[in-house]
Amino acid sequence: MSTLFLRTLRDDPADAEVPSHKLLVRGGYVRRAAPGVYTWLPLGLRVLKAIENVVREEMDAIGAQEILLPALLPRDPYETTGRWTEYGDALFRLKDRKGADMLLGPTHEELFANLVKGEYSSYKDLPVILYQIQTKYRDEERPRAGILRGREFVMKDAYSFDLDDDGLKASYQAHREAYQRLFERLGVKYVIVAATSGAMGGSASEEFLAESDVGEDTFVRCVESGYAANVEAVVTPAPEPIPFDGLPAATAYDTGDTPTIDTLVAWANDALDGEFTGADTLKNVLVKVREPGGDWELLGVGVPGDREVDFKRLEASVEPAEVELLTEADFAANPFLVKGYIGPKGLQDNGVRYLVDPRVVDGTSWITGADEPGKHVVNLVAGRDFTPDGTIEAAEVRDGDPSPDGKGPLVSAKGIEIGHIFQLGQKYTDAFEVDVLGESGKPVRLTMGSYGVGVSRLVAVIAEQCHDDKGLRWPREVAPFAVHLVIANKDEAAVTGAGELAEDLDAAGVSVLLDDRKASPGVKFKDAELLGMPTVVVVGRGYANGTIEIRDRFTGETTEVAVDRAVDAIVAATRG
Repeated sequence: MSTLFLRTLRDDPADAEVPSHKLLVRGGYVRRAAPGVYTWLPLGLRVLKAIENVVREEMDAIGAQEILLPALLPRDPYETTGRWTEYGDALFRLKDRKGADMLLGPTHEELFANLVKGEYSSYKDLPVILYQIQTKYRDEERPRAGILRGREFVMKDAYSFDLDDDGLKASYQAHREAYQRLFERLGVKYVIVAATSGAMGGSASEEFLAESDVGEDTFVRCVESGYAANVEAVVTPAPEPIPFDGLPAATAYDTGDTPTIDTLVAWANDALDGEFTGADTLKNVLVKVREPGGDWELLGVGVPGDREVDFKRLEASVEPAEVELLTEADFAANPFLVKGYIGPKGLQDNGVRYLVDPRVVDGTSWITGADEPGKHVVNLVAGRDFTPDGTIEAAEVRDGDPSPDGKGPLVSAKGIEIGHIFQLGQKYTDAFEVDVLGESGKPVRLTMGSYGVGVSRLVAVIAEQCHDDKGLRWPREVAPFAVHLVIANKDEAAVTGAGELAEDLDAAGVSVLLDDRKASPGVKFKDAELLGMPTVVVVGRGYANGTIEIRDRFTGETTEVAVDRAVDAIVAATRG
């Protein structure tokens, strides 16, 4: 360690919020170069490369072939698919010296499709799976949490090319099983959830989420059935329509100063015959949306008043369009929008598209805005008094909501996305007309699958799941070194013996980090705990009596062994 490029820190970095960020910087694994951009130092790079190797082994095992595409890409293929615009501000765009538009690759469907188009011509060559492990670039608005969400990151992306949907399903299943083996080898606790495809396009889509309290992704599951989904992908079970017969007529009331759901419910319980809650009201949220390359348009979203609009679910529902909340300027430009008193009638009379939560079915009766200050409508019945333009999944999903499979309630948890698999179908092969000559002698349009793993993110994920209050704890599969050998004795014989032990372990195929620094034993022990090698060997005061210590970083167990049996004992410890 005296010659290793390693500097540990005693204090947490000022900008670090989550444990992995704090510990990876303090342990000298990474250093911040710019917001969302990190330098990989020797220990961090060893972990990163170890994860890459596991990924390679599992991809190679299903017959995938590794290639490497450029990160600097031309505009034209992304213009063809529309993603030059769809990606919006997340795309790093640049021009070369001749003024040609270029981009830094966020993902590579276009390039893979074009590559196969140019190299494959016959059904006899299919199926094929290609993959790469490469740096990607996305201009995150708020890069945070260290390498968990950066603007430059390492990703494995794989693409399958098949002749038909049955082949695609087989490729998809092969990747699904490979991912399960991969994450189990890495010791990551994860869950597979139904997901949305977003700008990737395609049909079937599942995410692999690492369970973590610091995760940005919320998912839900049904304990009874095993159903699991990202909240963006949850489909709300719609109740059966209710007959209109006998329902009271819609009536406008002067409700006074009642611009919020709470004030409206208080008025209703005071002025009307009955007991009312927010669930009896219809909240109308106004946003503006913009299709790629289009103009901003107003959109009204109606949800039961006891629920908030989940902006991530809303974004997923309108993709690839952008969505923003209205500003004061937007309200001023549309005077028919009366804040706090907006109702379906005013929206639809003014040509505003109006989408509602799936629970707002025909025959449901609501208290909602009457489009005038201080006025609301009572008994406004869906399907009778107003007809929405459609439904939208935008309302928050809560613990206790019924599972879409009808087999129990949902419970929520936090997770970090570590993998995502898609059945893309023919979105990209259609765009580039990727055909081969079929068995019948006619052209066959290929069908694609896309499969990603966040390689650099996994470094942080493992740190999140495996650390303790003392520091990092690396699983053996990815640890920078198998053994951290600490010399805690200034006696020359002990120093020499430790060096010889390190050489013997190296000869036995065990990687060793030898702490030969002239520092106090206390400093060395703290660094050993911080750095997190799975096995720590201490050559200390016991050496004079012919013993050394073997410490298990995960269990905290310490074992004394004789020096002459040390190599065999340490090798056994490293193999679990």
